[in-house]
Amino acid sequence: MSAEAGAGLAIGVDIGGSKAAAGVVDADGRVLDSVRLPTPHKDAAQTEDVIAELVRDLSGRYDVDAVGVGAAGWVAADRATVLFSPHLAWRDEPLREALRARLGVPVWIENDANAAAWAEYRFGAARGESVVLCITLGTGIGGGMVLDGELFRGAFGVAGEWGHMRVVPGGRRCACGNRGCWEQYASGRALARDARDLADSSPLAARRLIELAGHAGALEGTHVTVAALEGDPAALEVLAEAGAWLGQGIADLAAILDPGMVVVGGGVSEVGDLLLEPARQRYSAVLSGRGFRPELVITAAALGAAAGLVGAADLARRSAADPQLASPPTSQAGDL
Repeated sequence: MSAEAGAGLAIGVDIGGSKAAAGVVDADGRVLDSVRLPTPHKDAAQTEDVIAELVRDLSGRYDVDAVGVGAAGWVAADRATVLFSPHLAWRDEPLREALRARLGVPVWIENDANAAAWAEYRFGAARGESVVLCITLGTGIGGGMVLDGELFRGAFGVAGEWGHMRVVPGGRRCACGNRGCWEQYASGRALARDARDLADSSPLAARRLIELAGHAGALEGTHVTVAALEGDPAALEVLAEAGAWLGQGIADLAAILDPGMVVVGGGVSEVGDLLLEPARQRYSAVLSGRGFRPELVITAAALGAAAGLVGAADLARRSAADPQLASPPTSQAGDL
């Protein structure tokens, strides 16, 4: 075993639609070691096998107190069951008990965006904030909210699904079953779709994007971000459009929740102000009561791709030490 034994270590696992990453995290949020594997997203049992393999790899080298799993899906209020995942095969999956039986350590299940929000609040860009929203921009849009030192999960555990606010009635079809959801206009999938549309209508303008992808039909959000960082005008145009939609959604959230800070993370956010500045401009232009209320801070996440596993590990460690610390407040469900 490692010399870190007994140091309050936990393993965090971040499960996405294409990859699973796991890391050993200490009490200060530092990742000491990490591993990753592809996610067999069409088979729930195989996804569980991957999680167990990652944890066993790391726990063979470190003594850990608990395991936290950040799952890309709706996690029930008991933090044990994945109710639904649009990009994975989980449907009413009793994931915590299955993993606890296989791993022999305390296990905590959390929505992956909630885990990332918690990590940014505890160790990243949102330290010291009393009301903070986290928006994760990847294939879709996820989110989490920390309110006065507690993750807000809602009555049924599925709060923070900002990506499925309807911003365009009757708009683009979403994997959730509705049309016009926010993630269809301000996510990695949206970038890819807009880039393909541009390449079809104006191949000359999109020539750098097409060059990166090989052909127009292969364009993905990553090609847009790479070209934008190079200064390609077409990529910058696509990114600015997504940024404007991002700002529109943030203004809508501000009207309901009134946070002091919005932290934007996920792969798409890696372009920084190329995305965030158009978002800030649209937010300021459409905020309700603009000019007569304070404006929130829109900032990039500080922890990068590790945020989900760092947050999952920290929540699992806190739960193992004192389950009340990581439990949702009872007033969320019963006092209204």
